[in-house]
Amino acid sequence: MPPRDQRDPEVLTPAGRRGRHARLPLPGAPDPGAPDPEAPDPDPDATVPDSDAPGTGRRKKSWRQLMMVVLAAIVLMLLVKAFVVQVYRIPSSSMEDTLLTGDRVLVNKLVYHVRGIARGDIVVFSGDGSWGTTTGAPDPSPPGNPLLRVGYDVLADVGVYSTQTYYIKRVIGLPGDHVVCCVNGKVTVNGVLMDETSYQFPGASPSMQRFSVIVPPGRLWVMGDNRAISDDSRGHMSGFPAMGTVPENEVAGRAFMVIWPPSQIGDLPIPTTFQQAALHAGAGAPVLHVADAAAAAVAAVPAAGAAALLGTPVLVLRTRRVRAGLRSRCTRRPLRRGGGR
Repeated sequence: MPPRDQRDPEVLTPAGRRGRHARLPLPGAPDPGAPDPEAPDPDPDATVPDSDAPGTGRRKKSWRQLMMVVLAAIVLMLLVKAFVVQVYRIPSSSMEDTLLTGDRVLVNKLVYHVRGIARGDIVVFSGDGSWGTTTGAPDPSPPGNPLLRVGYDVLADVGVYSTQTYYIKRVIGLPGDHVVCCVNGKVTVNGVLMDETSYQFPGASPSMQRFSVIVPPGRLWVMGDNRAISDDSRGHMSGFPAMGTVPENEVAGRAFMVIWPPSQIGDLPIPTTFQQAALHAGAGAPVLHVADAAAAAVAAVPAAGAAALLGTPVLVLRTRRVRAGLRSRCTRRPLRRGGGR
């Protein structure tokens, strides 16, 4: 018998049980670890299942959902800017010191569907039907290319670029008001003296130009806070419609907040002088000029858009949770009941 260390290594490590009582393979028995000679050769052109395919599909779905959320947010943003608020840039110093050149203000487009225009409001309005453009030429038409027009609308909505002429002034007189300058060095509205020191440019006179105007129906008398350089209703009394007043229906909205630059951030409240009881007791008190049904219809659009904007992230999260729950239930192994070994 050969020494222990000279035995065949194949016999020392059988494929079955190990130890002293391990069964030795029979002579001529096939090796279980050897390849089967009768098995067909693998096809080199055969395709191998891609283990990353499910993950790739999930990633594509995630990107698709992300794009849908982004597009929905853009559409809702445009709806909000079209019906609720919009940014405008201050182009001149006619409203100093209240508004400085280059300031960005938020303009509320919805407020005048809820209440009427009030004295002391800072309003943004188009020059159509009143002053026209600053040069007297008509506003250029929007681009004919649909893509360029969309880009133009987006830039105009965010207050970066616009070819339409808008003005920003303070409302002094409402329809039916009698606005006079000057009585004891001050502007009067329906005989009530106005204390304009809180918003007028420091040291400036209420007006170097004398005037006495009864505001026609449906129109407004507006003036800049920097009276010395403001080209407002006073400068359009001759050669322009309705003694330089502007139509109410051309008002885009009320400027209620400065949002840029950071040093100027703040709200734009109505000065206290316009809260005098004698003003509201006279002619031209604020009235609602939009029918209730129309106001409700206009208000419903931005309200629905705001609700959709707030609900979109919640909807996406709930959809993902439901899908994750379905996948987990499909892959979970069932629990065996009774008789299991």
